[in-house]
Amino acid sequence: MLPVPPPGELRTLSAATLANTVGTGLWVAGSALYLTRVVGLSPSTVGVGLTIAGLVGLAASVPLGGLADRRDPRTLRAALQVLQAGVAGAYLLVDSVTLFLVVAVLDALLVSGNLAVRAALIAAVAGPAGRVHAFATLRAVANVGIAVGAAVAGFALAADTRAAYDLLVVGDAVTYLLSAALLMRLPAYPPTRVTGPRRPGRPLRDLPFLAVSGASAVLSLHWVVLTLVLPLWLVGHTDAPPVTVSAVLLVNTVLTVLLAVRLSRGASRTGSAAATMRRAGLVLAATMPLYAATASLPVPLAVGLLLLTTVAYTIGDLWHGTAGAGLAYDLAAPDAVGTYQGVDGLLAGLARAIGPALLTVVVLGGGTGGWLALGVLFAVTGLAVPALTRRALSTRPAPSTPGPAAP
Repeated sequence: MLPVPPPGELRTLSAATLANTVGTGLWVAGSALYLTRVVGLSPSTVGVGLTIAGLVGLAASVPLGGLADRRDPRTLRAALQVLQAGVAGAYLLVDSVTLFLVVAVLDALLVSGNLAVRAALIAAVAGPAGRVHAFATLRAVANVGIAVGAAVAGFALAADTRAAYDLLVVGDAVTYLLSAALLMRLPAYPPTRVTGPRRPGRPLRDLPFLAVSGASAVLSLHWVVLTLVLPLWLVGHTDAPPVTVSAVLLVNTVLTVLLAVRLSRGASRTGSAAATMRRAGLVLAATMPLYAATASLPVPLAVGLLLLTTVAYTIGDLWHGTAGAGLAYDLAAPDAVGTYQGVDGLLAGLARAIGPALLTVVVLGGGTGGWLALGVLFAVTGLAVPALTRRALSTRPAPSTPGPAAP
């Protein structure tokens, strides 16, 4: 079913997410060509620069998540969107490697911090009973937005002129401003009142939580498989035509839009979320040898197996996403949801940062054995999550009912 929530705060948040992710689609589709063909940077400079920026940007995740615990997350996210509009527009001024790095680092800091604030805002909008459903809804909406943005960017790529690429940058900046305006239509969400002193660094010392979040981060390596390893495997180790890469990504996108909300059911509580994470690990593990098998098949069978395996992969992907959100929310202290989400995002970001270098060596270099090793890693990690979750639950304090602070 399509991700159209009923009238209310979640619909407003969905509209803001749609606006934001249309801009994301514009930039993702056109950024590489803009930076190389318009700015004049080499592909290797762009790759290294974005990697450096992404690693530095992770530093903003925990501090801004903590700020969302002490301030209204709606206003904070809207302010970050306005800042991101300015940084997005600053790409028009980039004319050197140094300036590119400055803008890319600022962009990465805002993106990383904004994700933590977004998680806190989702929790505030939907409440404990509805936040996993809201997370799944917004993920589906984001896929629609990115697809629309990428499709619109196709016109600029076809024109292949500086003016067309500049319009992509301007369009990205404008969508941030539109998103901020829509966010301000939400009510304010005062921070949770606490009776004792706040401890901003608490999640970083919460080893049981870090174990669960770390397991989820390991499973998040599957994103690198879909977006990098599988396309390179398809082109270099199978006889399937390169256009199959687009078909694989299209299957993943369409199924995410149609199934994200439906597959989020059952992951709204800690125990069920842990069981869902275990299923996700096992399903993802099962897809790895299937992808490997495409190397030895005739083209029609290879293409068919790639697409069918991607269906299973997407189910595991969606189970992992909703279960990860459910566990990160439920294991967080009620007054530190943003901080815990920031730590969860930090670990996932670190896994995805090292993933390209690690998996290209293990899988592309190791062939079938590398795929099998990655499948074993996913299976073992998924199976460990319920026990890690029970350990984390045993360390949680008795639940209390906090009241809202005065605005």
